[in-house]
Order: sequence, then C-alpha cells, then structure tokens
Amino acid sequence: MSEIWFRTGEATVLAAEGQATDAMPEVVIGSVKGPVGHAFASMMGQTKGHTRMFVVRDLNQAVKPAALMTTKATIKNSAYVELFGGVVQAAMGDAIVDCLSENILPRDQADELCMIITVWLDPRCASDENLDKKDLYRTNYEATKLAITRAMTGKPTVDELIANRKSIKHYALDGVIDY
Repeated sequence: MSEIWFRTGEATVLAAEGQATDAMPEVVIGSVKGPVGHAFASMMGQTKGHTRMFVVRDLNQAVKPAALMTTKATIKNSAYVELFGGVVQAAMGDAIVDCLSENILPRDQADELCMIITVWLDPRCASDENLDKKDLYRTNYEATKLAITRAMTGKPTVDELIANRKSIKHYALDGVIDY
C-alpha cells in the first residue's frame, strides 16, 4: 500500500437553466498522518461565517475517508446553513461513498485518508423561492465525484495544461485578452 500524502482536485458543474446551483468544489486528499491530516485537525473549530462540518450522508452516517466541508462564501443566514448542511452535504456524502464503491478512492485506505472540501454555494440559493433542490444535489454530487477523480488520477496532467494553454482561458477573461 502506497501512502497518499497530498492530492488536489477541482471541478465545476453548471446549473440547469434559471438556477443558481453551480457547484465548484475543491478537494485536498491525503494521509491522516501527513499535511492534510494536520490541516483537517486544525480546522475542527468554527470560523464566523464559514461553517465547517463533517460530510455525512445522513444522521450517524459519516463518510469514509473522513471529510470536512467548509464554505467559500460567507454564510449570512440559517436558510443557507440548511442547504449547505442538507442537500449539499448529502450530495457530497453520496459522491464520496460512490467513489469508494467504484474504486476511485482506495477502500483499503479509507481509514488512513482524510479530505477537506471547499464548497461554493451561491448565496442566492437561500432566498430563491424556485430553487430546484434536485439540481443543487445533482451539481454538487457530480462536481464532488469529478474533483475526487481528478485528485486521484492527477488530472489535468502537466502535458494537458501545456497543450491547452493557448486554447482555453478563464471564463472571466472573455473579451479581456485574446490568445
């Protein structure tokens, strides 16, 4: 068994039309004995506006490897917390368990690894009367699974990044620079 010390992955899955349910998790995965484990333990307290919680599938169903989720946006109300600790948490939990069942995450190291996932939950979701919770689940499930897969497979590779350097640009640069 080789030790996994520090792997990173990210993904973006876009919302259905008219929804603010884009998901953009970033994940770091590593040994509980290494830098990821140290960071995990250090994050066990709360920071105002940035809730941290274990990823659980439901009550009494904490996932393995142990995963800690935290927000990228400042939490300002209980409706946001309910979505973060409800639909989003459940989607991430299911994605992690499916990564184990599909051998994306090594089962034999499930107790030796941990992960930290930063979560984007658009603040508009909390006040959207027409929020599609199924789409919120879908985007977070798909993005979490993809981010973990990328972390565990080293994607994108250095060669892929170099090959697409002049053909792919950050969406926020549209009209700002030309390649």
